[in-house]
Amino acid sequence: MITLAELAGLFSEHREAYGLGVRPVELGSVRIGGDEPVLMGTLNLSRDSSYRESVATGTASALRKARVDIAQGAGVIDVGAESSNLGTRRVGPEEQLAQLAPVIGALASETVVSVETYHPDVVRGCLDAGARILNMTGRAQEDTMLTLAAEFGAAVVLCFSEVDNVREVADLPLDGDPIPHLLEHFGPRLDRARELGVTQVVIDPGMGFYYGNLVDPMPRARHQAIVLAQCFRLHELGVPVCNALPHAFDLFEEEFRTAESFFAVIAGLGGTHLFRTHEVARVRPVLRGLAELAVR
Repeated sequence: MITLAELAGLFSEHREAYGLGVRPVELGSVRIGGDEPVLMGTLNLSRDSSYRESVATGTASALRKARVDIAQGAGVIDVGAESSNLGTRRVGPEEQLAQLAPVIGALASETVVSVETYHPDVVRGCLDAGARILNMTGRAQEDTMLTLAAEFGAAVVLCFSEVDNVREVADLPLDGDPIPHLLEHFGPRLDRARELGVTQVVIDPGMGFYYGNLVDPMPRARHQAIVLAQCFRLHELGVPVCNALPHAFDLFEEEFRTAESFFAVIAGLGGTHLFRTHEVARVRPVLRGLAELAVR
């Protein structure tokens, strides 16, 4: 349960963390971790994605969808060629690259492009095509991918994962306070990224991924909300926080396209800097409303 009293107690207990700034990630005119929230529009080149509204059926479709998101306020476009849903088909690096490179190459001069992948060959090809952010959803070859990011001067989104790939079934520690575990998880990974020459890093607590012990939709949505509400405590790591806004289909049913706007309020109050969303047009005015009304 999230009550006003609990939120007040959370703020009181962690007041120092709430006031901490982070080192912004700066990519041209896009500043992640500054005074303004940044929207990351989601573009799925895999037809296995459950969020049909963001699925592109080919290069032309992808470019059209991306340009709509840009016009609606996305500062970053995140492109992926393999769904992270449980049981979906794994896509080989050659096939991923064949789909991703033309899209990235066409968009690189128009916006900041992020590529979501876990394979070094795809990382190299996409960064070479013009991607400026590596959204890293696998860890099996983490050092190699971080080294490639450093070579290209790319920023990195480190996604929470305690297994080789977020597509593998894993459990979350659900007993007690979730934030200390996230701090312990990301601290060494941030240190290693810096050792390998990566200077611009964002962290993602992994609220958009599948977990074996968090399958029931309502407990999952509650856990996501609890983490989103207190991501400001992760600011002590000194880097911006990205969150994939939940869909909560079972909670919102036929109005599921409003779900990400709802969770954007919680994430915004909780200290998120980069909002990964399938619904740029719906989330942007909500974040603008929070800013204009000074709700924080």
